[in-house]
Parts: sequence; C-alpha cells; structure tokens
Amino acid sequence: MAGSGPAVLLIHGIGDSSDTWAELIPELARHHTVIAPDLLGHGASDKPRGDYSVPAYANGMRDLLGVLDIDRVTPVGHSLGGGVAMQFAYQFPDRTERLALVSTGGVGRGVTPALRLASLPGAPLALSLLRLPTVRTQTALMIRLLQLLDTGLGVDAPDLLRVVDALPDPASRDAFIRTLRAVVDWRGQVVTMLDRCYLTAGMPTLLVWGSRDQVVPAGHAEVAHAAMPGSRLEIFEGSGHFPFHADPQRFLAVLENFIATTQPVSRSPEEWRERLRSEGR
Repeated sequence: MAGSGPAVLLIHGIGDSSDTWAELIPELARHHTVIAPDLLGHGASDKPRGDYSVPAYANGMRDLLGVLDIDRVTPVGHSLGGGVAMQFAYQFPDRTERLALVSTGGVGRGVTPALRLASLPGAPLALSLLRLPTVRTQTALMIRLLQLLDTGLGVDAPDLLRVVDALPDPASRDAFIRTLRAVVDWRGQVVTMLDRCYLTAGMPTLLVWGSRDQVVPAGHAEVAHAAMPGSRLEIFEGSGHFPFHADPQRFLAVLENFIATTQPVSRSPEEWRERLRSEGR
C-alpha cells in the first residue's frame, strides 16, 4: 500500500503480479491510497489447492480491504483482474466508488488460442518445457521475428513470455492452470459479465483497450461500451493487451482524469437489492 487519499485498488491479470503496476504506483500514490495486491496463486501470494474462481477473488479483495481498514475503493482491473473488479462491484456495491476496466475479460468468448490450449490436459508440462534454455532461445527468436514483421502477436508476445517466466515452479504453474480453467476452456472464455452490465448504470465506468490486443480481442471494447450505459472508452492505438505498459503516462492521465471528473457512486445494499428486483420483474 502506498500514498494517501481516495483509495484505488489495482488488480492484475492472470499469471501476472502486482509488479505489472510498478511504473504507475509512484505517480498514483501522489494523490491516492494505492493498493496493489498479488492475487491468490500469483506473485508472492500463497498457491494452495483452493478456489480460484472470479467470485472467490472478489471475496479476497473484500477481505483485504477489511484488514487494511479501507471502506471504499475504485477498482482498476486488467484482463482477469477486470473480471474480478466487475465481480467486486456486483458483490459489494456499497464498497465501490467507480470502476475502471483495462482489456478486461468477461465480454465474449474470444481469447488468444494460446490460453485456450493452456486450458487443456498436459498444459503444466508444456509450461515447464517453455522454461528450458533451448526452447527459451527459440521462443525469443520467434518473438523477435513477429516484432520485425509488425504482427499483432508481436506486440503482446514479450509480456506473455514474461508471464511464463513468472511461473518458476510446479506450484506456480498449477495455480495458473487452476485460475485459467475457471475462466477459459478450449472454446474460449466461459465467464461473462454482459448479463450484469445493466447494474453499472449510474456507476462511473472507464474502459481502456489497446487497438492491437491479441489476448482479448479489441472488438470486445465496443461490446462492453455498448453494454455499459454512460461508460467512457479509451482506445490506445497500436497498443496490445497491456496499454498501461505501452504508454504509461497516457494511461495515468486517462485514469486520473476519470477519477477527478466523476463523483463516487453511493449505493446501499438495500438500493442494490431493489435494482436487482426491478430488473427481474
């Protein structure tokens, strides 16, 4: 935790860690209390044989805020973390001030074939083989070729390889696979937030996407924008799945402007229940 002021909760994506936000935290902490945890099974967090579902992660964020004695936050979620942020807002509306989703999952089935394949049996062995020096060298050469050819995959490949490098042992790889299989199978994403997007009406929502995202298709940005009335959409031209890595200063400006120009929503559990009832009629 760093800084002081209105709280911002940074939630990383699958296979990643809080280190992904390292370049942003010092600047954000000038005016905000910044919380950037490692999700269960990621980074320095424990990697048990446990529940790696999106609702479980949302519960974990709630528990963390309780320990830190923080009542309300603006969740900023990337990729899987976007799904967790959306689930947090759904489960704990009274603790959510506004919502920022970056290249978020949960908008459609589309997802990179690499993650579909990684959900299949045998994936842990394949992930371990990717760490062999000879395979690592060949993979690095392939990535360089993709970049020279200016392919979309070349934009995201270095970050994807960084994620693989962050899985150094069987426990890390097992936690990654368990998390992945909770949200992806061989056909694509299996979790959707579209059936609950109406609940964001009145909640300030920011959507950020890279135009060349090869992990979660950039076309999902417009789908999410249409499904979330009043949301803001920022497309980072030329960026991939990690727009905050490609242009951190622009991302900071967009996020800080969003926070500064929107009022925190305030909803009691009773108001939330009434909204759910009215939509169910």
